[in-house]
Amino acid sequence: MEGSKEPAAVSAWGLKKSYGPTVALEDVSLTVNPGEIHALLGENGAGKSTLVKIFSGILPPDSGEMTLLGGHYRPGSIMAARAAGVSTAFQELSVLPNLSVAQNLLLPRAEKGLFGLNSRKATEERARALLEKFGLGQLDPRQIVAELALSDKQRLEIVRALSRDPKFLILDEPTAALTDVDWVFGLIRGVAARGSSVLYISHRLSEVRELCGHATILRNGRSIASVNLAGADNAEIFKMMVGRGSRERRRTVQKAKPAAKVALKVAGLKSKTLRDVGFELREGEILGVAALEGQGQQGLFRILGGVERPDDGHISVDDRVRHFKDPHDAQTRGSGMAFVPEERKADGIFPGMQVTSNITISILDRLSRAGCLPFARERRVALAVAEKVELGRRYLGYRINELSGGNQQKTILARVLATGAKTLVLYDPTRGVDVGTKQTIYAAIRDFAAKGGSVLLYSSELPELVEIADRCLVIYGGRVFDELAGEEIDERSLVAGVTGNRRRHRTPVRQETPTGAEASA
Repeated sequence: MEGSKEPAAVSAWGLKKSYGPTVALEDVSLTVNPGEIHALLGENGAGKSTLVKIFSGILPPDSGEMTLLGGHYRPGSIMAARAAGVSTAFQELSVLPNLSVAQNLLLPRAEKGLFGLNSRKATEERARALLEKFGLGQLDPRQIVAELALSDKQRLEIVRALSRDPKFLILDEPTAALTDVDWVFGLIRGVAARGSSVLYISHRLSEVRELCGHATILRNGRSIASVNLAGADNAEIFKMMVGRGSRERRRTVQKAKPAAKVALKVAGLKSKTLRDVGFELREGEILGVAALEGQGQQGLFRILGGVERPDDGHISVDDRVRHFKDPHDAQTRGSGMAFVPEERKADGIFPGMQVTSNITISILDRLSRAGCLPFARERRVALAVAEKVELGRRYLGYRINELSGGNQQKTILARVLATGAKTLVLYDPTRGVDVGTKQTIYAAIRDFAAKGGSVLLYSSELPELVEIADRCLVIYGGRVFDELAGEEIDERSLVAGVTGNRRRHRTPVRQETPTGAEASA
C-alpha cells in the first residue's frame, strides 16, 4: 500500500514457474502489508493456483525472490511454510475424507496422552475447543469428514488454516461452497485486526470489494497491475483480467414453448431431505433451482443423477418411469440423464488421467472397436466436444490435475456433452470459476437447450439463476416452495423465496402413480 511506513509483510518479485514447455508464471510480483486483506484476481489459468502453491511451500519457483516479515522466504515444503507462519485454506479442499473432524483439524500432530502416545480423547477435546473458538461448535469432532456437507468441509478447511495462528493467511475461494459469508468475513477481519496479512482469492468481486482495499491482477501468468479497488470499476478490473472489455451481462432467456414435450417428470419424491417434491422439465428448457444450504436440493440432484435412491416417488423420462441404480444407469437405457456433481475434485475428475481420457471415459464402449480403443478416434471425439466448451486443444494431453479449476470444470461438462445426454443435471457448475469461464459455461448450456436438450441447474449464486433460467423452482424445507418464470425471476423474489417468506399460487404437478407402459424400469 503506497505511503505505508511499515515494511511489507509479504513480498514477491520476478517469480517464474514452468511445467516443461508450459509457462505457468512469468515475472509475477506482489506486496501485502501488515494487517492488510489483499485480493488476488485473475481468470482460471492466470496462475493464481501456482502462486498459492509457491507461497505454501508445495512448489518451488524456478526463479524470483520472496520475503516474509522482512526475511528471505523460500520454503522447501508445506510444513516449512507453516513453521514460518504461512497457512493456506485451499480451493481444492485438502481435508482427508476418511479421517474424523478432530484428526483433520490437528494434523499432522495429534494430542498426546500417557506415555507420549496419541490420545483420541485429548485430540477430540482440543478439536472441540478450536471449533467453539471459531464458531463451529455445531460440528462433532468425532464425525468422519466424508459424511459432512461440502459447506462444512469448506468451513473445516478454513478453521484448520486459522487454528495455526498464521502471520500470513492465504484463502483460495473460501466462500465457493458457502451461502452465508458473514461467518468467514468476521474471522478474516479478526486476523487482519491482529496484524496478520491475508491474501484473499475470489471470483466474486462484490466480496472482494467488501473485504479488500487493494488487489493484484494476474493475466496469462503475469502480474498486470496492483489497483486501489475504490478507484477501479468492475469493467476496468475485468478488462485487466482478460485483456478485453466485459461482455454485457443481460437476461437472454429463451422461454420454452408451452407445447414442448415433457422430458422429465418428478412426482411425490421423498427421501431423508425431500418431502413430496414434484415438477416437470420440458425439452429446450433451462429449469433453475434456488435454495439455501441444506434444504434438500443436494439430495434431489443426487437422486436424479443416479447417486442416491429415493424412499418414495417416481421419476419419468419420456413418459416412462425410471429407477436409476447408479450414474451410468441414469445415462443409459434411454434415460439420457447426465450429472455434474457438487465436488469437482472428489466426485468429478479422475486425477492422474489425461484430459482426453476424462472426457471420453463414459463412452469408451462406443469408441472401442473389437475390444481396442483407437487413439485417433478418441482424440477426435474429445477435441470436438472440447471445442463446445472452449477448452484449448493443448490441454487434451495434460493430466487433469495439472489444469486450473475452471478448465477442470470445462472438462467435466465436455464429458457429459460427449455422452449425447438429453437432460443435464448440473449442481453448481460454475462454483469457483472466473467470469469468463462462467460465460463460456452459460453459452454451452444455452446451446444445449437451444438444440432441444433439457437442463436442471442448481446454483448457489442467485444472479446466475436470474441470468440463465427460463423457469426457477425455490426449494425450502425439502419442498418446492415457489415457482417463478421468465421476467418474474429476480434476485429480490428469489431471496424472499429461499428464506421461506414468499409463497405464490402455483398449480402443483399431478402426483399420480403411472401405470401400464409407463411403469417399466
